[in-house]
Amino acid sequence: QVQLVESGGGLVQAGGSLRLSCAASGVTFSTYRMGWFRQAPGKERKFVGSISRNGATTVYADSVKGRFTISRDNAKNTVYLQMNSLSPEDTAVYYCAADLSSSETAVSTRSALYDYWGQGTQVTVSS
Repeated sequence: QVQLVESGGGLVQAGGSLRLSCAASGVTFSTYRMGWFRQAPGKERKFVGSISRNGATTVYADSVKGRFTISRDNAKNTVYLQMNSLSPEDTAVYYCAADLSSSETAVSTRSALYDYWGQGTQVTVSS
């Protein structure tokens, strides 16, 4: 059974930082490219960033570029989202997702391509 479990969310003041983790089980982690998405209240789920199977390639939404960093540890079956310089506009439920990929270096921004999703973790940024 495939499971993705996010952790690390919480309440932080504007300008602060958080590090989200997503632990995968039931999959051969290194064969999946990983993505982070977020959904604010009353809004559609949006792409945040993606990392390739080997970690060599990353891509970010313009809204988080330069502030957020995705990394992964294939030995620990975990992907991370380091979030710096947070603003209230970053408040959302953050989801990680896994997409089985034949390419070690490709990333994906399209949520429809992702096969598995975590339950989400709430990030709230106060002003």
